[in-house]
Amino acid sequence: MVNSSHEAMHRIFQEYPGLFTGVSKVLDLPFIQPASVTVLPTDLTEVRPVERRVDTLLRFDYDGEDSFLLAVEAQSGKDPDKPASWAYYLSFLYAKYKIPPLLLVVCQDRSTAEWAARPMVLGPPDWPSLTLRPLVVGPHNMPVITDPEEARADLALAVLSAITHAKEPAVDGILKTLSTALHDAPEAVVVTIIEFTAQGLGGNRRAAELWRNLVAVDLSPYKSYIFEEFRDEGRAQGRAQGRAQGHAEDILLVLEERGLDVSEETRARITGCDDPDLLRRWLKRAINVSSAEDVFREPDGAA
Repeated sequence: MVNSSHEAMHRIFQEYPGLFTGVSKVLDLPFIQPASVTVLPTDLTEVRPVERRVDTLLRFDYDGEDSFLLAVEAQSGKDPDKPASWAYYLSFLYAKYKIPPLLLVVCQDRSTAEWAARPMVLGPPDWPSLTLRPLVVGPHNMPVITDPEEARADLALAVLSAITHAKEPAVDGILKTLSTALHDAPEAVVVTIIEFTAQGLGGNRRAAELWRNLVAVDLSPYKSYIFEEFRDEGRAQGRAQGRAQGHAEDILLVLEERGLDVSEETRARITGCDDPDLLRRWLKRAINVSSAEDVFREPDGAA
């Protein structure tokens, strides 16, 4: 199933095709800046009713050098069926475009990256016909960019650093560095970087919250749907917290008006609750309970 993190891992190469040159430098590979890059259709479907799509497909052309195709796949976990699909992609691309294809797999954890990097041999052991050898990037080989100047020099690579380290503790420092590096960048660039980074963090809620706060504090002048989403979420959270606080005050008021003693522990538990539904149940019980602590007691007697 495609999710926002999946999209960010490969679509950043569409938005910033030169990112592959930066990745090549990091990995000490011989690929240089192309004269031009073309984003190609990703549909690899044949006439037969079997649909196969590569995530992102780019054509790299060089002055006086051979061209090649770059197929970028975002891989969030191990999939035993994927290597065969990848081998099909490369064979189909070569047959269709007559240009050498290269497969780049982007991962967010070391285990998946190590799995994806294993060569897959097609054919009998005594005479293998084809060997699939993907180029894999992930937290094991992408740099942890924590220098704002380094981030400014290649913002796309800094975003890829955050995306590939999204599940690692190091992502905090990368995000703080990235927000600093964006201060002097053009607004159009900032908006795109904000959105790719937010999407690429995927399920790391803590990192997503950190990025949300950094965007709100450091990059608030810039407008994007991600920024508006962050702002709306903050307002919604504020309203929910306000409702919860109101319910807690009502519970304490009812208990006090009924002359019931409210211990500090009970008061702290009520005011510390941020679940409006639970607070409403406690409020209903506060009308009839014989002690303040009984508001926590469920009908079956379990606290």
